[in-house]
Amino acid sequence: MARQISLNFVQKGDGTPLVLVPGWSQTSRFFQKQIDGLSDSYRVIAPDMRGHGESPKPKHGYRIATLARDLREFLQQHGLTEVVLAGHSMGASIIWSYLEQFGAERIAKLIFIDQAPLLTNGGELSGDKLLQAGAVFTPETLYATASNVVTNQRAAVRAFRPAFFSNSISEEDVILYTEQSLKMPAQYAAKLLIDHGARDWRDVIQYVIPKLSVPTLVVAGELATIVPSAAASWIAAQIPSAKLSIFSAAELGSHFMFWENASKFNAVLRDFIG
Repeated sequence: MARQISLNFVQKGDGTPLVLVPGWSQTSRFFQKQIDGLSDSYRVIAPDMRGHGESPKPKHGYRIATLARDLREFLQQHGLTEVVLAGHSMGASIIWSYLEQFGAERIAKLIFIDQAPLLTNGGELSGDKLLQAGAVFTPETLYATASNVVTNQRAAVRAFRPAFFSNSISEEDVILYTEQSLKMPAQYAAKLLIDHGARDWRDVIQYVIPKLSVPTLVVAGELATIVPSAAASWIAAQIPSAKLSIFSAAELGSHFMFWENASKFNAVLRDFIG
């Protein structure tokens, strides 16, 4: 079968492979603090997904299922086995799709970082169930956000600042985040956002992942800048022996806690990976 795509990636170090999958419109650049901070002990690898960063930008394939197949092919292409596979935000959804399609092939441990099992509430959820699902969109706001990305991508991306970062984030870091996001063409970013927002992973988390018996770590932030921490607690509760780490507000527990408090985040990962 012909290769789907050859992803750009950054890697550093030797030993157990730690593969870090970025979120929607993001790139390997935002894992730089893990690449530098953990490569003394692990082979840290961060790819740019299809359409993102420096990876190819074909005219098709902007669906979570396709990105999951790209990820599988990436692991195969580079001979990666016994991988600690970590996904931030949409990166976690890519991993959930991978697990549904391919099981735990090549995976030794899993890390899910601040992602909701269900991003869009069609109206049926409220109260605790809504918090546990973590839904942040309605169908109307999902499509409106995607439309804004196409109309004015820079403004739409910057509008996510309070949803992604704590109040302590510097303007320099916001500019970096914005410029990295703008490497993805607006029409592809919008298409992927709609597909990402439409997925419901609760059944995969409840019924597929527990059967795989893969050690799992779930990470979230108390600030709940976009995803309520109750969603992470729910995910961890579904997976036998899963570990849960919630960064407090004082620990800069935002959506990008791994950037804002890299020292604690890297320590949590070291403790989990061993």
